[in-house]
Amino acid sequence: MQSFFSKGNNNSSISSLLIKTRICWFLSFIIITHTALCRNSDHPGNVFTVDSPDYTHSPYTGMTRKHWIDAAKYMLEGAFSYIHSMDDAMKFPKQEGKSYPNREEQIPTEKLEGLCRTLYIAAPLLKENPDLALNNIKVADYYRQQLINIITPGHPGFISPRTKNGISQNLVEFGALSICLFSIPEILWDPLTKQQKDALAHTMLSYADGPTVPSNWRFFNLFVFSFFKSVGYEVNEPLMKKFLDLSFADYRGEGWYIDNSSYDYYSMWAYQMYGILWSEYFGKKYYPEYAERFKANFKEMLNNYPLMFGRDGQMIMWGRSITYRFAAISPFPLAGYLNDTSVNYGFLRRIASGTLLQFLQNPDLLKDRVPTLGFYGAFEPAVQGYSCRGSVYWMGKAFLSLLLPESNIFWSAKEDEGIWKMEYKKGTVKNTFQNGSKILITNYFESGITEIRTSTRMPANAREDWRFSENYNRLAYNSAFPWMADGKQGEVAMNYTIKKGDGVWKALSMYTFDHFDQDIYYRNATLRDDVDVKFQLADIMLPNGALRVDKAISATPVEVHLGHYSLPCLDSKIKERTIKKQGHTAYAIDNGKFQLTMIPLNGWEDVRVENTSGLHPETKQSAVLNAEDHFTGEKIFITLLLWNKTGNKLADKQLFPVKDILVSKDKKSVTVWLNDGTQKKVKW
Repeated sequence: MQSFFSKGNNNSSISSLLIKTRICWFLSFIIITHTALCRNSDHPGNVFTVDSPDYTHSPYTGMTRKHWIDAAKYMLEGAFSYIHSMDDAMKFPKQEGKSYPNREEQIPTEKLEGLCRTLYIAAPLLKENPDLALNNIKVADYYRQQLINIITPGHPGFISPRTKNGISQNLVEFGALSICLFSIPEILWDPLTKQQKDALAHTMLSYADGPTVPSNWRFFNLFVFSFFKSVGYEVNEPLMKKFLDLSFADYRGEGWYIDNSSYDYYSMWAYQMYGILWSEYFGKKYYPEYAERFKANFKEMLNNYPLMFGRDGQMIMWGRSITYRFAAISPFPLAGYLNDTSVNYGFLRRIASGTLLQFLQNPDLLKDRVPTLGFYGAFEPAVQGYSCRGSVYWMGKAFLSLLLPESNIFWSAKEDEGIWKMEYKKGTVKNTFQNGSKILITNYFESGITEIRTSTRMPANAREDWRFSENYNRLAYNSAFPWMADGKQGEVAMNYTIKKGDGVWKALSMYTFDHFDQDIYYRNATLRDDVDVKFQLADIMLPNGALRVDKAISATPVEVHLGHYSLPCLDSKIKERTIKKQGHTAYAIDNGKFQLTMIPLNGWEDVRVENTSGLHPETKQSAVLNAEDHFTGEKIFITLLLWNKTGNKLADKQLFPVKDILVSKDKKSVTVWLNDGTQKKVKW
């Protein structure tokens, strides 16, 4: 019988061609179908492109001030696609989930958020070009009309002066509006009539001269007070000074402010950014001593905060309001106001442009031409109920950089890699511990990855669930691996989950810093509402990951999981493999971009790959390595959590860096000998 693939037979050649075609079609179907299952398939694919990049001035990103202007227009054009007349509100499609509005009375505030936050982008563009038009709408005329609508009773955009003694979101937005009034008064404020100015002052000051949240919110009161004082109105100066003093009382050193019990990006995109702008616009003239204090705190921030980004500018997914994304880099350009030659402005600009591109070139960022509520695309676990769709334009703060002229040192300095270009011994990491905030920043020079470890202990009586969520309760946060949400069956990434007799899985969420010694970071941790299960945690940073040495204590039987970071499913199936050497088993997963490896060294029964759906911020499908165990009493868990880029094979000494381990009989110490000859001793 002749083969279908034999030569010399025309019919068989035709059959062969048909079969090959069908096979190719079938394989293509499999590949396309699998890719669709891995990657989010509903994104529009419309991403920002850097037109004519300048790799001479910006050798790492190609981005110059001109490209930042292009990026700002790219963002604002999407918002203005909803504006067809001067009276149309900046109201965008509601994202399904917990975001507001959920009641009719919330809609005026929703509109105010969209208006004031898009102004963060519009104001610097109008400073550059007062005649800017988008979607056939004169942008300056539009925003002036909206200010008039705010003070016009009966108009859908009307905001009534404060009558109740409660805290209002309107205060936040009026704070943002005041910053923009400071930045372009000739466009927003000066053209108004005296009657219009008085009405706007009355409304905005009614909120400023009232209650606020004991947090970064005080700056909203301050900016409203400050702007109207600067244009001749009487304001409550004793209250303004009180809020200034309280804001300084939140400072903990090394650039960090504590924001209502939390350390997160609010320290940077709020306290630090507001402090330097307030000093520049108002403080240096009216309160020079306060302005100098803000500037001193700002300068301290520049010694530490830039280290929190990956080598390519990748920002870490961490803390609440992460939907504000690249607002995290808003303080860096504002360092241009210092004009300090000791500052590495090229490094700041390289980070800022890298972070901007991290999001603007992600095809999932925009939906319906408006940024989603999430990290890359829409991601409900990262959303808080105080956000509406327009809240995302808080990220527009980054474009306040364009208020600095092209001649400013921030724009004129050549891009620079800062610490990443320095000559470090191969296989080393840089740990930067900040004593005030207890935050540890670790830079991994071989991979260009950055991690942070935090110890924010939330108030036990706090009502907000997000305070105890993945936003704050991970063992570490990483620039390459954004956090995965916890699964209902105990699936977890970079944390422990525990199941007691009630059958409910819960994650560690109450962390207390203990000490940092000999490059070992010690914390204690419990569940949110159950202190019967306790963990004493010790993190030892290695060149390609971390060694965890943790003691767990429980008086009752529990099941416990420990998760590595999670990998998103990209263009091909996540591969799994095991490697056995030196009496240990390494469990690895690889998504074609990174390989993650978990090696249980002590205490664990098993390691499994958990394939999850809907828990990862990058793709619908993801996978995570989970170690599993059951125990009662005290138990020591020792685990290697490693990473490497796909194709960069780890040598045996990197994959199995631990030579020996000794656990003391009383379980109060663990001695670890590494293959490089160093010894680490963990003591509780």
